[in-house]
Amino acid sequence: MMRLSKIAEQCILAAEAEGKLTNLKGAGKPLPRRGDGDNADAVGFRMLAEAGALPEEMRLIKELVEARRILAAAEGDTARRAASSTVADLEMRLAIQEEARRRFDRY
Repeated sequence: MMRLSKIAEQCILAAEAEGKLTNLKGAGKPLPRRGDGDNADAVGFRMLAEAGALPEEMRLIKELVEARRILAAAEGDTARRAASSTVADLEMRLAIQEEARRRFDRY
């Protein structure tokens, strides 16, 4: 299984190549200390999020959380069916992404 730090590193390199990490807020300043221990993954993902370069899995998880919230609040059969369909679609897409990552990690 690929560590989150490796995924973050790959995403940072891709975002850097696309120029998404230039002129960011706080550039050249030390990173703020948050929590205890090594939080390199959290800092890396925060930087990616601020640059709009989250990994596909993270984006799908975020959409899935919102879709499940909408499903829980849906009223009426039509709204519940539509929301349920969206949740199922996102779950399937997330499962495909996770399987692709697992297969990639084996090599």
